[in-house]
Amino acid sequence: MRSDPSEYELVAPGSLRAVVSLLASEPGAWLPIAGGTDLMVLYAAGKLSARKLVSIWNLPELRAIEVLPGEIRIGAGCTYTDLRRNDIVAREFPLLASAAAWTGGIANQNRGTLGGNIINASPAADSLPALLVYGATLVLVSARGEREVPYTNFHHGYKKHALAPDELIRTIRLPRNFADYISYSRKVGARRAQAISKVCIAALANVRDGMIKDARIALGSVAPVPLRLTETERLLIGKKPGPQLAQAAAKTVIAQIHPIDDIRSTIQYRAAIAANLIAEFVNALRSQAEEK
Repeated sequence: MRSDPSEYELVAPGSLRAVVSLLASEPGAWLPIAGGTDLMVLYAAGKLSARKLVSIWNLPELRAIEVLPGEIRIGAGCTYTDLRRNDIVAREFPLLASAAAWTGGIANQNRGTLGGNIINASPAADSLPALLVYGATLVLVSARGEREVPYTNFHHGYKKHALAPDELIRTIRLPRNFADYISYSRKVGARRAQAISKVCIAALANVRDGMIKDARIALGSVAPVPLRLTETERLLIGKKPGPQLAQAAAKTVIAQIHPIDDIRSTIQYRAAIAANLIAEFVNALRSQAEEK
């Protein structure tokens, strides 16, 4: 059953200050909408329960990518196309650039926003594992002011997060300290493009003198929220990458993930793929470190 447009109200205040004032006036009553790549699917299916929508699309306060000496600040309204075209993102945050290229088709990349991907809180979202391994911090804004939340603490469960009813994500902050890290990312889906992940991985490692000095690994589609594999990371640090370590790391995965059976895949398949991706990452560290 399709939605009836007459049952919905949409306003476009045109500034961030006006939007947060509206949210503060009726907390929980207004649902922000940016690119609409997720919400309009619900609307078309007659499943969008919110009836009062406030547009935050193209607000200049949310569209900037600011490069500072120690960090990059990405406005929550930046699209995947914005991320793909930014030289600093491509060079210093390749995991995020890859995730932006994986998300939907060109039309979705032109409309979908990084902030929307975070708020939608799908465990299969392509960009979220990258934000975890890069140590992102979210700047939340409301009429009460701003507050910062480490991204690792933002998701509380499936489709649950730390955003208050009167808040928006304003900025995503990423530290610029991964220049010496080796990056690895893979998305496993039904096809190469425009597919929801069965499993996706974003991983980083710093390898010096043949040893892993630091490792950061996150998976999507294997738990109710995007997941850091801290046990696997601890196992890798201080070790020399190679086939034996890859096998040992793969064995740690099962105890950390909580995949489900759904229309896209099975528990068994997701578990096997996750373990294989971890092994592939560790083996890739050896070859890339030798090349360097």
